[in-house]
This record gives sequence, structure tokens and C-alpha cells, in this order.
Amino acid sequence: MKRAAKIIRTHSDKIMNIWEKTVKEEVEASRSSTNLALRNQLPHVLEDVAEIMDRYDEFEQIKNNERYEEIISNSIDHGRHRASSSKYTVKQILHEYIVFHMTLTDVLRQHDAYTAEVGILLKYTLETAMLNSAASFTDALQEMRSKLVGTLAHDMRNPVSAAYLAIEMMDHAEGKDKLQKLQKLSLRSLKKALELMEGLLDAITVKAGEGITFNFTEADLMQDIDWVYSEASEIYSNAIFMETNTKELKGVFDGTAIRRILENLVSNAVKHGGKNSPVTIKVEELSEKIKLSVHNMGNPIPVEKQKNIFEFLNTTKDNEAGRLKSWGMGLTLIKAVAEAHGGTVEVESSEIKGTTFTIVLDKNKNSPGKVNSKLNFSEKAEI
Repeated sequence: MKRAAKIIRTHSDKIMNIWEKTVKEEVEASRSSTNLALRNQLPHVLEDVAEIMDRYDEFEQIKNNERYEEIISNSIDHGRHRASSSKYTVKQILHEYIVFHMTLTDVLRQHDAYTAEVGILLKYTLETAMLNSAASFTDALQEMRSKLVGTLAHDMRNPVSAAYLAIEMMDHAEGKDKLQKLQKLSLRSLKKALELMEGLLDAITVKAGEGITFNFTEADLMQDIDWVYSEASEIYSNAIFMETNTKELKGVFDGTAIRRILENLVSNAVKHGGKNSPVTIKVEELSEKIKLSVHNMGNPIPVEKQKNIFEFLNTTKDNEAGRLKSWGMGLTLIKAVAEAHGGTVEVESSEIKGTTFTIVLDKNKNSPGKVNSKLNFSEKAEI
């Protein structure tokens, strides 16, 4: 058994090269991954197998230990990684392990190191790895779906509340003009809620690596930005200002997605800004780029928390973490939308300057049509 472990360590590069070549031929999803991403945790799994072989020499020892703790952690990480990779399924993950098993067996046989005990140990350890990878893959996808649903459901509250408020305020005694204005507001808000509901249905059916579907069209983005500004000015008691250096922003965008993230930022700015303090939306056209920012005064976000604020935040009992989480899971969606447009999102926050979220978008990064984009989520995140 120890000889087999030595051969595995000596020929680890050869084993991984053969495995990688075979997997790329047989597992379709693997072809879109870089070599480093494809190997992921499997070199560590290989070392785990060698360590277990060093420890067990007799059949009864192997048979009586069915957990093999060393291999569990790395196989779980492998499954979670595949959940965030493009187009993977449980079947393809299991196929990767079957190829892994066959490659190990072939190399050990070539060096006359494959025995009945070695075969049994490979079976037990790799079955353990397969089960844990498949389980963590499925759990990660369910976590992703749940968070997407939570994000979209959270975003639906604003337009539904606005429509409800507008309908409640309708009074024939106010006159025709006031009624028409409130009717227009309620219809616009309900239309937006329906659009978000479609996104909610899409989120429920998210598969591995598919993330969010974006519908890119040639459009003037200023129309969507003006829409958010007008609605926010009507809904919130805070003063909402908009500064811009252009009257139109033509390019290829998913206008609905950008409306959502801008509205999310404005809503958060009102919620977390100083009471009755103004919120400023700033729009800048920079050659092929667009820069959108939302600023508010109020309690700043701690510097050490700013780096990870766009990830799915961990659930903790810490008061500060709870306050950060209240910014909403929509911040992760904001990052996904920005990246899908070839852009970035950043936050700057201090007690003196206030808080500013800045999104930079590429006007012509995409072509018209529907595109699936991955959703980045933290491996440590919890619902």
C-alpha cells in the first residue's frame, strides 16, 4: 500500500495531465474552464488518497474506516467550485471522478502497484469524494437559487408599495389631473413589479453556472435613469438630485437590470442616509464608458467591511454585520449586472464624505440578444 502511495506522489503530474486530457474529451462542461480552474481541488484529493494509503495496509482496517476525513473537505470544495462553473451537472461531476478513478488505476497497474487492497481503498475513498462533491454541488445551487429569489422578492417590495400608495391616495375630489398622475404612477410601478416577477421565475430555475439571464438591446440608457429619478422623487420625502453631463447614453444595455440596480442603490441611500438628507444620482459619459454613482450622508460603512460588501454576507450575531446585511442582498446583484456590462462597482464611505456607490459600464461590450451571466457568491456565505 505504501508503494502505491509513493507512485501516486511521484507521478502526480502525469496522473493529473492524463485526467485533464480525458475529461476535456468526455465532459463537455470542462472545455470552458481554464486548466487551473478545471483541476481545482483534485490535486489535493490525489494527495489525500496517498496519505490514506500510507495509513492502511490491511483489508480489515480499510473496511472498518468508511469516512476518510482527509478527503471530505477537498471534495466538498470541489463540488462548490463546480456549482459556480459553467454548465456543470451532478452527472458531469461524477463522470470526472470516474475518469479520476480509472486514471489512478491505470497508472498503478503500469507500475505493478495495483493490488486487491489498493483497489478496495480507491473504491472507498473515491466513493466518499463523489458523494461529498455531489452533495455540496447540489447544496450550493440551492443556496444560489434561494438567494436570487430572496434578492428579487426584496426588490419587488418598492414598486408594489408605490402602486399601493398611489391607489390609496386616489380621490376624485382632487381633480382629473391629480388622478391621472396617480394612475400613471401606479401602472408604472405595477409594470415594474411584473418585470421583477419574471426575473423571480427565472431565478427559481437557475442551473449550474447559468446565473442570471440578461436581455441586451440597443437603447438610450438615460430614459431608464430618468425613470428611476422621477419615481424616487415622487416616492421619497428626501430630496433627490441628479447631476449629468449628457442628455443621452446610447449603447447596448439591459435597461431593466440597470433600472433595478440603480433603484436599489437609491432605496438604500434613503434608508441608510441621514434623516431628510439629500441623495444625489450622478451620471457621467466617459467615451466608451458610463459612470453612475449614488451618494448619501449618514453612518459610514466600516473600511474593513467595504471590500466584501458585494458578496452574500454571512449570517452572524454581530450587530455591525447585521447592519451591513440590511443594505440588502441586492448589492450582489448590482455587482453581477455591472460585470455583465463589462464594468465594475465600488464603494467609498467615510463620516466626512458620506457613502458613494459607483458603477462603471461599458456601452458596447455586448451585442443585442439574451446572455446568461454567472452570479458570484461567497463559498462561506449562509442564508
